[in-house]
Amino acid sequence: MYRYIIILIALFQSYTVWADGIGRLDLAGEWKVQLDPEDVGIEMGWANKAFASSIKLPGTTDDAGLGVLNTLAPALAKPQLSHLTRKHRYVGAAWYTRELSIPAGWVGKTMILSLERVLWESAVWIDGIAVPQKQRSLVSPHEFDLSALLKAGSKHRLTIRVDNRKKLAISVDDMAHAYTDHTQIIWNGILGNMAIQAWDAVRLKSIYATPDLAKKEINLHVDLSNKLTAVVVGKLKINVKDNMGSLPPVEKTIRLEQGDSAVSLNYLLGDRLKLWDEFSPHLYDIDITWSTSTGVSTLSTKVGVRALSGEGTTLKINGQPLFLRGTLECSIFPLTGHPPMDKSGWRKVFLTAKEWGLNHLRFHSWCPPEAAFAVADELGFYLQVELPIWENNIGKDEGVMNFLYEEADRMIQAYGNHPSFCFWSMGNELSGDFNALNALVKSLKEKDKRHLYTATSFTFQQGHGIAAEAYDDYLITQWTAKGWVRGQGVFNSESPSFNKNYINSLEGLTVPVVTHEIGQYAVYPNLAEIKKYKGVLKPLNFISVAEDLKQKGLLQKAKAYTMASGKLAAILYKEEMERALKTPGISGYQLLDLHDFPGQGTALVGLLDAFWDSKNIISAAEFRQFSAPVVPLLQFPKAVYSNDETFEAILDVSNYGQEALQNQRISWSLRDGTNIVAKGHFDSTIGKGHQGNVGHLEASLREIVRAKKLTLEVQLEGTSYKNHWNIWVYPKDKAIDFGEVNYTRELEEAMRLLKEGKKVLLNPDWKKMSGIEGKFVPVFWSPVHFPKQAGTMGLLCDPTHPALADFPTDNHTDWQWWDLQIKSTTMITDQIKGGNAIVELIDNFANNRKLASLYEGTVGRGRLMIASFDLETDLANRPVAKQMLASILKYMNDAKFRPKVIENPAVLQQLLQSKELQEKAGPKAIY
Repeated sequence: MYRYIIILIALFQSYTVWADGIGRLDLAGEWKVQLDPEDVGIEMGWANKAFASSIKLPGTTDDAGLGVLNTLAPALAKPQLSHLTRKHRYVGAAWYTRELSIPAGWVGKTMILSLERVLWESAVWIDGIAVPQKQRSLVSPHEFDLSALLKAGSKHRLTIRVDNRKKLAISVDDMAHAYTDHTQIIWNGILGNMAIQAWDAVRLKSIYATPDLAKKEINLHVDLSNKLTAVVVGKLKINVKDNMGSLPPVEKTIRLEQGDSAVSLNYLLGDRLKLWDEFSPHLYDIDITWSTSTGVSTLSTKVGVRALSGEGTTLKINGQPLFLRGTLECSIFPLTGHPPMDKSGWRKVFLTAKEWGLNHLRFHSWCPPEAAFAVADELGFYLQVELPIWENNIGKDEGVMNFLYEEADRMIQAYGNHPSFCFWSMGNELSGDFNALNALVKSLKEKDKRHLYTATSFTFQQGHGIAAEAYDDYLITQWTAKGWVRGQGVFNSESPSFNKNYINSLEGLTVPVVTHEIGQYAVYPNLAEIKKYKGVLKPLNFISVAEDLKQKGLLQKAKAYTMASGKLAAILYKEEMERALKTPGISGYQLLDLHDFPGQGTALVGLLDAFWDSKNIISAAEFRQFSAPVVPLLQFPKAVYSNDETFEAILDVSNYGQEALQNQRISWSLRDGTNIVAKGHFDSTIGKGHQGNVGHLEASLREIVRAKKLTLEVQLEGTSYKNHWNIWVYPKDKAIDFGEVNYTRELEEAMRLLKEGKKVLLNPDWKKMSGIEGKFVPVFWSPVHFPKQAGTMGLLCDPTHPALADFPTDNHTDWQWWDLQIKSTTMITDQIKGGNAIVELIDNFANNRKLASLYEGTVGRGRLMIASFDLETDLANRPVAKQMLASILKYMNDAKFRPKVIENPAVLQQLLQSKELQEKAGPKAIY
């Protein structure tokens, strides 16, 4: 008796009959697998063979531990630092097989095998007989009609051959995220839903839903199939419901000819119309049933009613201004090496992004699976999806272009109804034949008007990328013909100012602009993450850094390196994002990245790690101060003031919230810690979009008699919206007292004075020193991917060190350091034995050298301080340098100035030797 119960349970688990009468045979479970690296399986007749090894599908060969075992040792080199390392790697053909029983009730049914996600090509055999057509897609399910080979009530052997070798030139150095080992891996296997579905001879095939906001209706284009030889008469019934309940059904009698047909219907929502956006992601469930005397077929979809448009340079949704606060999603899932296929995996991504104030994700050179769209629909996230390409020869390979047209059709078919599918770029940084590229955009716009389109997410190709292409609805760029629209081009070359935007760069543009991949400020690896890698990938890049630090006696500083470099990155991200928000005509930014990118040279540019977990550099609440639907913005000319000045600022507000803010009370305060220096408030009505000159505030700084860091906070009372900024105030008439200190710019003179037992401040001409170019901004993206850069990652110091007692600072770089950092050369101090670095520079993780710009040590009977930033030139107009000099001198004239002995002072000759005048590298030099 028990034996029969077990058999019945097994049958129930493997075969489900849906309420609509469609049969579904679930193929998830244990399969047999055989790798075919020599590609001999077809010739050897493996299509009807049982193999010895087992694998669980859905899954990958990496999950099963199949493939070439990785034996790389840690090293600061490629490929160890290129990306995370697969524990087992396999690229080639692999064969998967199992036996299955076809239900007896499937007589006369059309039987379709569906494999939700395969990389890259699949072929199928039934009992050793090939199903005629291979499938190639990186974006949608692979489907095979097995009707001619399967017999109801019989057992069969199903064999699937998956070949994950590169089939077409879609990617520069295999970096496009649809096919790469840099983020997701070039896995072999099958992901997501695996099933054979049984359909009646007359059935529904697909629904194409187009909401019409103006008419308050949904237009439904329904594809049907009639495989009978006779005309069939049946009924189409539309059932619609939302979170308020069911709406009245609509029925229509249809006369269906033989073959494929299409029917168009309109469903009027009327007073039940509710719009979809980030604040109210209202969804309608639509079930369409086709019924005849012989059977019933049902298809379902979800629809959100929304209208996307561009009005000049302003994006709009449902007629309201829209600003995209976005980041990239590059298929970064370090436990599995592939994207989650279920909604729970995607909820973490979208809920975290939402917690950090974002409303937009760009899928860089790939298209996510169904589950991602479903979660984005529910949470009101605006998605930009891209074809699986990142190429420099677009349009020059007919096979590639045909593939892109086919992939685009599959994306429309599989995901086009999703309201979150808002924006569509053809690919990342494409170059080549723009006529062919524009023809692709034109074709898609004519076929599917539910999205806004752009030809490419930026391009480096001369003559393109600086203005919209012929059919672009919006432009993604990092510069225009008039200049940069991201901080990479300005933050290191222009002194800090907070009253600038990119309006001049937008001159002559006629479509909305979204800034391309802003940020890319590298953060030192968080070595505590190593223990989180419990899946198919090994963090050999992190391990290599950890071992190098250990060998150099620096491992104990790793956490401080991460936090200090991260604080600088957060400061730069804030100003980067605020400049975009301050610019009328910019309609969004796409960060690269809120979370880490573990490939392309280990580009750890995130405030979150690759797992979407916070690094605790900055809280989500603080980040939301400048990443939210409503952001108070302050315009003021500089970061550093003298105490004889008045601080003045203009308040702007970026209001892309649900409504205008009527008679909004705005309060502000300028504080020295808990002490209020000045405060005030005013009322203003704040309309939608960018609102400039909402109010004015000013505060006298005369009461600040000592050097101070002050914090200015603005609060929209009665709301959660607030923001803050730091400024630094120094005494105007600060006297410079050298006292017992001998100042010199020459090493030879310094050594003579030290022999005499003097205190010496050695301040060489930074333009002539050997060392590393002094920079304010940290490593761009990755020192491995872009080695042509200075490659430091901000400073690290002890704010309580007596040399900094009169120079208020945190332990990391902030805006007041700009002048000192720019007018400096970073010293490489590895060879110095003894002494102490007061102001360290964090080296990039590909080198891990000991670096400094302020170093002390005892030499013989004398005591030495070396400053490699300029403390001499034009101090009357450089209050930061003057204050630093005063603070250093105060310390050196104190009895506390008794630094550790430098045991090998002769090395200073090599360290400080003269060279040719330093030339600052431009922001484009890295390329």
